[in-house]
Amino acid sequence: MTNIIDVKVPDIGDFKDVPIIEISVKPGDIVKLDDPLITLESDKASMEVPSPSAGTVKEILVKVGDRVGKDFLFARLEGGEEASPAQAAPTVMQQQEEPPSKSPGPSTAAPKTAGSDFSGAHASPGVRRMARELDIDLATIKGTGEKGRITKEDLKASLGGAKGSSAGAPSGGTGIPEIPAVDFSKFGPVEIKPMVRIKRISGPYLHRAWLNIPHVTHNDEADISEIEKYRKELDDAGKADKKKPYRVSLLPFLMKASVNALKAFPDFNTSLTPEKDALVYKKFYNIGIAVDTPEGLVVPVVKDVDRKGVIEISRELGEISAKARDGKLTPSEMQGATFTISSLGGIGGSAFTPIVNAPEVAILGVVRSKMAPVWNGEAFVPRLMLPLCLSYDHRVIDGAAAARFARHLAAVIEDVRRLVL
Repeated sequence: MTNIIDVKVPDIGDFKDVPIIEISVKPGDIVKLDDPLITLESDKASMEVPSPSAGTVKEILVKVGDRVGKDFLFARLEGGEEASPAQAAPTVMQQQEEPPSKSPGPSTAAPKTAGSDFSGAHASPGVRRMARELDIDLATIKGTGEKGRITKEDLKASLGGAKGSSAGAPSGGTGIPEIPAVDFSKFGPVEIKPMVRIKRISGPYLHRAWLNIPHVTHNDEADISEIEKYRKELDDAGKADKKKPYRVSLLPFLMKASVNALKAFPDFNTSLTPEKDALVYKKFYNIGIAVDTPEGLVVPVVKDVDRKGVIEISRELGEISAKARDGKLTPSEMQGATFTISSLGGIGGSAFTPIVNAPEVAILGVVRSKMAPVWNGEAFVPRLMLPLCLSYDHRVIDGAAAARFARHLAAVIEDVRRLVL
């Protein structure tokens, strides 16, 4: 006889109507005892609610954004034996971080050991998962939580050399002295506002990427005069669609051109192995798109761009951009990118240095296009020029390769016919 277990929110203290910010499983998933099921976030802390039993997820009765409290029924499991209330207690963190993509870890990570199952470590399932994904040996981390429990803050401190880290100053550009604290209230009125969640999450990842990757930015420009005419035709047709109107920006063309360049220069579609002595060549083309939202920058990923046309990509961009602005992107929709594009074209600027989105090895930044006089061999003629800013990991890519990649990308953008090659 099938054993059905009702999974309820355990005792979470005095918190009531706490929002669900992440659902880690779906019906049909097989889970182990203590595997994280959902994550809650109060105004003071984030909590992972673990599975009270091993088994198969039969039903998920909530969605991201729902508010729950103690004893709220949120899932049903099939099979296994129910754990005691003490075993089912939630794991509390001071700051919740999105799980990184399962990819080669940063150069600051310790090498994997035979004890990578962390069986002797005093840490929650979420911390164990994060340690595996970042390739950190928990045996080298001294926990600062209750009764020596290792927290996600301890892992972050071991990567970033944060003040008060008990793990020592790791190598790879960390261990940098902290900026001295300043009491600004001595000089005038001040107001302290907490950083929004997205910036709290993304900050450590950007910091780690900047410290570990030797960044170089190569600048070029593309003549988009002809492709802009074609884009306007497609955009007008999209706006006139009576069933489901859509917009066509320059971004889908940049994505298709990037895939063309990635195929021509496969080193740009790689990641370093954890040992930093080999490259992982990816045979798929997923493009991350940096999206500006009221809560900060997020990077949803458009999968299999090489298999999609400009119209299909335009529709998908419209959908994921709306989800990003509404804060409804799921973790899976922000993972798996092989190359990222950051566009400031709708705002302005003449150039910038985008930070490589590790473990990727390159990122394309674009700013606002402008009319400029271009010599055609006989006279200067007005042409619409788009600045290109290509940042890359100099451990993988040298300057000559970056220059060739950017020039190839520009050539594809300048001739729409090349996008179908």
